[in-house]
Amino acid sequence: MSVFDRYSTFWTQGFDFKGRTKRIDYWTIVLVNILLGLVLAQLQGGFYSIYALFAVASIVPGVAMQVRRIRDTGRQWQWIFIALIPFIGALWLLWIVIGPSAESSQ
Repeated sequence: MSVFDRYSTFWTQGFDFKGRTKRIDYWTIVLVNILLGLVLAQLQGGFYSIYALFAVASIVPGVAMQVRRIRDTGRQWQWIFIALIPFIGALWLLWIVIGPSAESSQ
């Protein structure tokens, strides 16, 4: 699966909170979003609104992808709220999404 296929899937599954997202798909999308965000942020003038639009538009698909990734590790989706604990929560969530996929029960 190419990077373009993964990124297309990220946007088409933007409101899909069920299912699973494999580790390679998750980190590919994170890397592409960081790079694209950096490029858009470097644009000057009236183009700054394009970056803001991209950032806002990618919130829900990003949360959906993170919920699917948490489910892929064998945990309940509610683990996403661990990030609300200052500092340690973000590190704990990072540890969760870095982890390997759980065996499928299907």
